Amino acid sequence: MPRSLKQIVDQADQLAARFETHDPDTSEIKDAATLRAVRAAFTARAEAEFRLADAVSLARAEGHSWAAIGAMLGTSGEATRQRYGQRAHQR
Repeated sequence: MPRSLKQIVDQADQLAARFETHDPDTSEIKDAATLRAVRAAFTARAEAEFRLADAVSLARAEGHSWAAIGAMLGTSGEATRQRYGQRAHQR
């Protein structure tokens, strides 16, 4: 059902008044420092994963075996191939 211009303006005025008089309960506000730390750690991990995948790809391009690369990662060559093989193949 269409609303009139007056109804829209009245509702906008009511919302503006609510925003102007809003007084948040500061006991409900949480410090976001820990969330920022989570985001920073995630970003650092993503960057490290990218560098690792790139290093694996370069090692494969230079002829190193999956077993040798896996040994550097503390895992088997097969596990390393499964995780990084598609990207190494694209290089």
